[in-house]
Amino acid sequence: MSSPGLLDRIERYSALAPLAEAQVHLVGALQVPIGTAEWPFPARPVAGREADVTRADVQAAVAMQEAAGLPVSLEWLGDRCRGLAAVARSTGLVVDELPLLVADDPLTVLLPAGVRLYLVGADDPRLGLYQRLTALAFAQPRPVAVPTGGPSAPGVPEVAADDPGPEHVPATEVLRERVASGRTVMMVAVEDGQPVAIGSHQPVDVDGTEISEVVGVATLPRFRGRGLGAGLTSALVEHARQTADLVFLSAGDDDVARVYERAGFARVATSCVAERPGG
Repeated sequence: MSSPGLLDRIERYSALAPLAEAQVHLVGALQVPIGTAEWPFPARPVAGREADVTRADVQAAVAMQEAAGLPVSLEWLGDRCRGLAAVARSTGLVVDELPLLVADDPLTVLLPAGVRLYLVGADDPRLGLYQRLTALAFAQPRPVAVPTGGPSAPGVPEVAADDPGPEHVPATEVLRERVASGRTVMMVAVEDGQPVAIGSHQPVDVDGTEISEVVGVATLPRFRGRGLGAGLTSALVEHARQTADLVFLSAGDDDVARVYERAGFARVATSCVAERPGG
């Protein structure tokens, strides 16, 4: 399903997405968005200049991000800039290659019985908790074996049991504004009154046509293996496609990509992400 036009549209989306929250600086052949640490954006090659990115460009972009207190992050389409991975690694960054998929003919995936799905509003008092849920879920990427009704595994905080204290809840000002404006559409899966999975899609007007990216789909470790992530993603895509002409996402690895492919997604490219080791 991949085509130059499709990748052009995704690149255009990525170039436009930071503009509401960040000032974009041109560093050699890289665009470096500098905004708030609450909602950072990665540096990316200027469209059409992917092959021009140098080691000095990457080093300068990294220095700019660190000076602004932002996480070091560089993203690009691997299919269009095959040499950039080596350049990024030469500066000490770690490069991950992620399958990039688009919603081709998505299937409806039902959530397990007893799990309800809600759209999150900008005035939701638990918005910080939902952000914390995402952070905890991504901090533990593999399922943790916990007997039903038993305690969480050591080292895995159970955000679904009780609200975390104020010191653990991230700032939500930017997220609230994004939800209020419609730039972020967040959904939460709830079981027995507690959030167990979270995800969002982020629509952007791209030259008069809406495109949206599904991001941050995460399930708490003890609730994995029940299809919550697939069901939540299905609902996000259904919501996005009401107004978006194109919906895409990056899968964490090939195994996750195959799950999405069975649900009607088509792999179109590889998205590369370069970060500090352990970042």
